[in-house]
Amino acid sequence: MIQVGLVGYGYWGVNLLRNFMNAKECTVKTVCDPRAERLAVARQSYPTVSGTHDYADLLADPAIDAVVLATPVFSHYTLAKQALLAGKHVLVEKPFTASVAEAEELIELAAQRNLVVMVDHTFLYTGSVQKIKSLCESGEFGKLQYFDSTRINLGLFQSDVNVIWDLAPHDISILFHLVSEKPYSLTATGKAHAINSIENIAYLTLHYQSDFIAHFTCSWISPLKVRRILIGGDRKMVLYDDVEPTDKIRIYDTGYQLNESEQEKHRKQVDYRTGDVFIPKVSPKEALADMAADFVGAILHGQQPLVDGHKGLEVVRVLEAAEMSIKQNGKEIKL
Repeated sequence: MIQVGLVGYGYWGVNLLRNFMNAKECTVKTVCDPRAERLAVARQSYPTVSGTHDYADLLADPAIDAVVLATPVFSHYTLAKQALLAGKHVLVEKPFTASVAEAEELIELAAQRNLVVMVDHTFLYTGSVQKIKSLCESGEFGKLQYFDSTRINLGLFQSDVNVIWDLAPHDISILFHLVSEKPYSLTATGKAHAINSIENIAYLTLHYQSDFIAHFTCSWISPLKVRRILIGGDRKMVLYDDVEPTDKIRIYDTGYQLNESEQEKHRKQVDYRTGDVFIPKVSPKEALADMAADFVGAILHGQQPLVDGHKGLEVVRVLEAAEMSIKQNGKEIKL
């Protein structure tokens, strides 16, 4: 039985506590949060869970095997390093760390101490993404050509990270999960419309050696909430709309073919094909439940987690490079 210490009982911490309390071979022993009112809420919902304001008390408890961090990104490195040094396995909310150097150090430290370090990229555990993954692997879409993500809404402005760090990790992790080829460079642009000079709208493009391309639109200043990914193959295309309550995936039997005229070899003709739209059945399971089970399984049984530290690092590498590109007016940054 794994005993967990949860750090941070805000919006996401509530979901994490519920799922780890329900996970097999696991229980949450302690919740750590500096806010007395949040600890009171946790105790009211889960009377068996103790509370503390002091992270050092949690780390000093020999009964706690693992630490789950649901805290702001700037704190991830320090809190995770302290936990690893105390001999605790670590699960970190996305993004993994605030820099590539921090992520690499945590991965190395965990390896030295034979501890699990894992990142909570929850969307990879959703039935929707798992369905798209299986269809990609089966060749349903043919050769993938593009990945176009839009993740926009009105607020919440962050005080420590820009909109790409806040919103893009979800879709970058999905992209890397679906497409094995890695980008060689990226370009990004963004603008800050608030006094803190943190970009609230940004555009990111990943460049590949092949003809594949990936683009991300992120915004805190949109009147609409959009969570949409469009993936195009040379056979079929798929729309993943996470805002949709039920039919989150639509597969379009739509494509095109380039033909050369026999009379005019220099001219290209494009034949378009518009076919049926198919809505596949997707598992309604809660992704966080599978994520919690994956973490527990990695600790107890040594299984390889879906999102280990190295996969978390891949996302941070893109985020760090994107911020560099924005600060240099869209300069291409090699990855």
